[in-house]
Amino acid sequence: MGLAAAYQAVCDGHQVKLLEASGEPGGMAAHFDFGGLSLERFYHFVCRSDYATLELLQELQIAHKMRWKETSMGFYSRGQLIPWGTPLSLLRVPQCSLLTKLRYGLFIFACMHRRDWPALETTDARSWLTRWCGREGYERFWRSLLDYKFHQYADRVSAAWIRSRIRRVGESRKSMMTEELGYLEGGSKTLVDALVDAVVARGCEIHLNCPVQELLIEENQITGVRTPDRVWPAQHVISTMPIPSVPKLLASRDLPWKHAYERIHSMGVCCVVLKLRRSVSPHFWINIEDISVEIPGVIEFSNLRELGSTIVYIPYYLPADHPKFAQTSATFISESMQCLKKLNPQLTQEDILDAAVFRLKHAQPVCEVGFASLLPPIQTPVRGLQIADTCFYYPEDRSIAESVRLGRKMARNLTSTA
Repeated sequence: MGLAAAYQAVCDGHQVKLLEASGEPGGMAAHFDFGGLSLERFYHFVCRSDYATLELLQELQIAHKMRWKETSMGFYSRGQLIPWGTPLSLLRVPQCSLLTKLRYGLFIFACMHRRDWPALETTDARSWLTRWCGREGYERFWRSLLDYKFHQYADRVSAAWIRSRIRRVGESRKSMMTEELGYLEGGSKTLVDALVDAVVARGCEIHLNCPVQELLIEENQITGVRTPDRVWPAQHVISTMPIPSVPKLLASRDLPWKHAYERIHSMGVCCVVLKLRRSVSPHFWINIEDISVEIPGVIEFSNLRELGSTIVYIPYYLPADHPKFAQTSATFISESMQCLKKLNPQLTQEDILDAAVFRLKHAQPVCEVGFASLLPPIQTPVRGLQIADTCFYYPEDRSIAESVRLGRKMARNLTSTA
């Protein structure tokens, strides 16, 4: 989002300095070297409805690097891994009543074809899903996904957020029976590198390892930011850091509106990335209904992007203060492999060729019931200061497309002083 905002701002004639806390640009889209393979630390894919991404690729002249591939989903339930995501696979789910299958199918159809659903903003996902899918349907298809993604907040998640997730992936389908997702040749690094080249060519300065520690305000006007080494004067500031980090930037000031950011919760993630000798399954994504497996799903990324190796992501969503968040990487890797062995009993520990674990304290916003009313305006009461992160995509979920859309929107909101 920060890169997209910088790109739009320099295109509009502003002088821009991009301050990045980490050692490389890109945020959650940044890559790492995985034994000679350039790979995202956190998996990404493109849907046909990700118009903001597709438009930006055209502008950066890298649209020819977009690739589309037919993919599939799996569902691990009651000790079986079965195909998922089509009407036929739904009918074949074992140990599930026909009525529940029909209710679930009708629910997905309604999510895709009913456009106006204002009541969802004030409805919790559990009640809404149970009303449509029945108690059996909720317990079978939804409960573990919500419990292991949101933990103590599972019963407070907004139905509007769930519906948007279903619709985004559904709109990427080629047909009722065929799922199709996209990826960039070279991964999201291709887009990050193109954005960096574009903003630098237009005069933007990018400063890495440069975390902002304080927002500087005088007479209700932003005047700059403070980092560990210096003060950076500015007439406009766009903050895209995680919302839970914002109050500390304003700690020295008595500003009542800053408390709005403290009401927003987020989940952390410990994401295990494995390189394996053999494939786990033919599916890109596997949803898991098994209380002994503390993850909502497994992503076999190499079933989407051609990588020459089997690459699997296993995300553990946890509150940052959860004891499990601090456990060793070796423990996460071992637990992840035990999960994969359930999905494919032929796998052994010797199938691990390489492994990595990445952690973020604020990865997934908790979009609670009434979340739209909790979000403060992006334009703060301070002139020249805009603040947003992935929370502000609501009701949409996190995606590169939403980052691009919102980052560019904030930059367009600037009053030009160039």
